[in-house]
Amino acid sequence: MPELRASHHKPRSYFPSHPSSSSPHMKLLPRRTHPHHHYDKALYLKKYSKWLLWLGLSIYLFSSSSSTLFPRPTPTSLPQTTLPLKTTPRALIEARNTSTSPPFKIYVYDLPSRFNRDWLADQRCETHLFAAEVALHEAFLDFPHRALDPNDADFFFVPVYVSCNFSTPNGFPSLRHARPLLASAVELISSQLPFWNRSRGRDHLFVASHDYGACFHAMEDRAIENGIPEFLKESIILQTFGVRTPHVCQEVEHVQIPPYVPPDIERWPAPETAKRDIWVFFRGKMEVHPKNISGRFYGKRVRTDIWNRYNTNPRFYLRRKRFAGYRSEIARSVFCLCPLGWAPWSPRLVEAVALGCVPVIIADGIRLPFPAAVRWSEISLTVAERDVGDLEPILDHVAATNLSAIQLNLWDTAKRRALLFHRRIEVGDATWQVLKEFEGKLDRSWRRGRDHQLRVDSWR
Repeated sequence: MPELRASHHKPRSYFPSHPSSSSPHMKLLPRRTHPHHHYDKALYLKKYSKWLLWLGLSIYLFSSSSSTLFPRPTPTSLPQTTLPLKTTPRALIEARNTSTSPPFKIYVYDLPSRFNRDWLADQRCETHLFAAEVALHEAFLDFPHRALDPNDADFFFVPVYVSCNFSTPNGFPSLRHARPLLASAVELISSQLPFWNRSRGRDHLFVASHDYGACFHAMEDRAIENGIPEFLKESIILQTFGVRTPHVCQEVEHVQIPPYVPPDIERWPAPETAKRDIWVFFRGKMEVHPKNISGRFYGKRVRTDIWNRYNTNPRFYLRRKRFAGYRSEIARSVFCLCPLGWAPWSPRLVEAVALGCVPVIIADGIRLPFPAAVRWSEISLTVAERDVGDLEPILDHVAATNLSAIQLNLWDTAKRRALLFHRRIEVGDATWQVLKEFEGKLDRSWRRGRDHQLRVDSWR
């Protein structure tokens, strides 16, 4: 909207000036006895009547124009902000339209391909459960309010893919390279551009989409021992890990995000139309004996207990081997078990919601993403790890009481969308939820702080 400026035009006068021939003051004339007395009187009346004419005309112009410029309020007058759209002033309409725009901009660093693009040679990098780092990068590049000039940015996204090194014997991602790769990226941007150094990275964004987030290790004890890298402790971390109690790996400004599930899961038929002939479903790693190098049971032995108690129960559809078509099994199920693994969270949680199977969360203390958009207590069940032995009666009780209400809430498309990342941001999707979280962190923007200080200084 064009800037409003003070007008340099002379203000319009509603009082015409007197004729130049008239005197600014009226004078009384003495009575004359001259023969031409009547002639002088007539001349005087002519001048006087001309002045009266100008005065009357001026009063008329002022009264008619003032009624337009300064209308009197009437009992039916409404405040300006409640006028119908068709009568609302253009400036107010424009202000309303722009008020919904995101109040910040994000700059995306254009790093050398060794930090990100080179890792895409392995196609799993874009589709596995840690692929939020790729999806968010793509979405931020397409963000309508992406800052092309870093001087205009409130936040700075550092696109480093640390979860795409599939070099371990079992094919799972290795995180050994994560810390040195991130350190190299920070060294590069801090040595070539001023934006990291001026804020010490407080307005910079990183993704840590694996087990223990910013601690960059899959095993909790090692993650706690290593802690968060010193150079990242002032930044904002987008991470899947989250618990309700204090934890070393979330002692940093962060936004909790869901694990990545490819958005093509939305192509499945509407969940309310599915025939659900499986009562309780779980497919995944369930150790009978510990087989990992550490000698510890996977998932704090919860999965082992589930297998030992229910693998012969016909109401429990439990499978230990991988199956490419496991989503069809989720779509047929009423309850989907989501027990912890090495970390509390699991992609099964997102898959269950997306396919309309009630998630049964078995992970003590877990914190779930986007609680403002997804009211988890209305669409899922939480069972304590110690109560695994009572799973069957617990689920029977739910089925007899409020299962229909839970399913009705769960089948709301908005819930599914909030947990799925798209390469182009969609209203309400996971990236959109992340952006909403950023609104509450604008106090970390160096640019905002500078502009605020300039405004303060200008009033001094």
